[in-house]
Amino acid sequence: MLTTNPFAEMSAYIPAEVMQAYIVIMVLFVIGGTMLDMIHKKSAKYFFENAKKAEKAAKRTVSGGEKTSLAIQTVTNEVLTSSEFKNPKRRISHILTMYGFILFVVTTAIMIFSDAVSGIVPLLWHIGALMLCVGGYWFWFAIRVDVNSEGKKWYQLDRADLFIVSLLMMCTWALIWSVLQSNGVSAWSQLAFMLFILASTVLFVGVYFSKFAHMFFKPAAAYQKKLTRADGSNENLPADYDLTDPATQAKFPDIPEYMGDNPPYMGLGIKRESPNHY
Repeated sequence: MLTTNPFAEMSAYIPAEVMQAYIVIMVLFVIGGTMLDMIHKKSAKYFFENAKKAEKAAKRTVSGGEKTSLAIQTVTNEVLTSSEFKNPKRRISHILTMYGFILFVVTTAIMIFSDAVSGIVPLLWHIGALMLCVGGYWFWFAIRVDVNSEGKKWYQLDRADLFIVSLLMMCTWALIWSVLQSNGVSAWSQLAFMLFILASTVLFVGVYFSKFAHMFFKPAAAYQKKLTRADGSNENLPADYDLTDPATQAKFPDIPEYMGDNPPYMGLGIKRESPNHY
């Protein structure tokens, strides 16, 4: 089962050209939905305007080599390893979901456009779906902030949950369909296949209404943040002060008392306990 292309058997009921056309249409929906999301939220406009402000406030010129280095750091840290997540559980969940989604989508396209594929590609397809399920359900039941810290029940749905719910339903029904179809095409396997396609359609067609488009904008924003730190504009935030400077202490008289060499003990504060207050 794990090394058999599940789409090959479906080609007897659904022409390969129809499945290939479906993939193309979904790609177009993702592109269109992302562009509409950027127009509606004006994220691209904000990004470029913020970049211009940072350029005017820059204290030094960042060389091309340094920009390349920052771009590589963004790809390796924020994109490939999700280093922005300080919570290790959230980070592992995100990595499982991200790489599972990439594996699942890429291998799906390969198997549909080349129905003779068998062996490693179908195996990666199943592994990707399993990674999606593990990372996604872990996030849904235990890690979500509104569930973990605000007492919200896991079954209470909002429009903001469209992305994760449709994503989980897609990989779940895909695995169920593959298991059922391993014993031959039946009414149950066809039903599971239809639910798999329905969830996939909701996921990709609903890009405009979900957080899907955020995945494309996030790396650019992370790179811009690194660039503003490198050129000294610091995201247009106030400059960092040297707390030992007498002029700074004169400007902020409470520094010696609260941030000096021997500040008073004020307790653990936010580190006292995890924020599980309902």
